[in-house]
This record gives sequence, C-alpha cells and structure tokens, in this order.
Amino acid sequence: MFGEHPAYESRWVQVGLTDVKTPNGERREYHVVHLARVAVALVVNERDEVLMLWRYRFPAEQWGYEPLGGMVDEGEDDAAAAAREAAEESGWRPVGEPEHLISFQPLPGQVTAPMDVYLWREAEHLGELTDTEEVGRVEWVPLSQVNELARRQELLGSGTLVALLYYLNSRRQDQTTQ
Repeated sequence: MFGEHPAYESRWVQVGLTDVKTPNGERREYHVVHLARVAVALVVNERDEVLMLWRYRFPAEQWGYEPLGGMVDEGEDDAAAAAREAAEESGWRPVGEPEHLISFQPLPGQVTAPMDVYLWREAEHLGELTDTEEVGRVEWVPLSQVNELARRQELLGSGTLVALLYYLNSRRQDQTTQ
C-alpha cells in the first residue's frame, strides 16, 4: 500500500481510494470501505437460549435475528461497549465479567469492519429498552434453533453467523475434551 485518500467520510463509514500494488505487480487505485469497530454481546442463559433482536435491515431489505451489539465509541472499552449496547437495545444488562470469544473481519476483501464478540452467561432485566430505532422485538432464542434459522436465512449478517457458530463449535469442543 502506497497511501490512501478519503473519497467520503461520516461517523459510520469512510470510503478511501488506496494506491496499491496487486500480487501480479500491477499498481492501481483500490476502493476500501472502513467501518467503525463493533462489539457484540452474546448473552446465553441457563436454559440454553441466546438473547437476540428480530429486526429489519434496510440495505438487505430483510427481517432477521442478530445478537446485541453496536459501534464502539472513541476511547471506549470493547466489552463495555457490548454491554452498553445490549442494555440499550434490549433492556437487559449483561452481568459479570465477559469472556472474549473471537475477533474477526467479516468482509476483508474491500471492507475493514473489526468485530469483537463477548460472552455473558447472565443478564438482569432493567425494563424497557432505550434504543427503539432498529428493534422489532427482543427474544430469548433457543440455541438448538441456530442451524435452522441459518438455513432459513433468518440470521442477519456474517457477524451473527460467526458469533453463534463459533460459540456452538467451541462449546462442542469443550464437551469432547471433558
């Protein structure tokens, strides 16, 4: 990479034109979209249910499930952001120290979109949610339904799939090593 200059900037997204040298030696301008860091709260209760939002996503024109989460504010700890977003979006506040599950980039070809997933096994109900802009409804969804929801394309985005499938796979690995 030889440099980048902005083509568009807002609080949520920046588009850069990057001067790159491709693996075949060609030098050209490459469009890169930069999204803010996102922290996800995977809240799983003792009944083996995960707290999820059923919501509408305008770009995909689709309703579906997502775990709680959102943008990390400047200077904010990722886990604190996940807990804050969970409380705002659902009215449930995660309790205790989270376990960091995974960090990943869901679309590395042209998009930087760092995501961090944290697991809590307990949450307290605070009352009504405070962020009503995007939420259709808040539900405790049985983890046993994750594969079927994925098959029906009712899990929104790769971040949702990575978080849930990683959690289920790591849990399965823990059970086989015991």
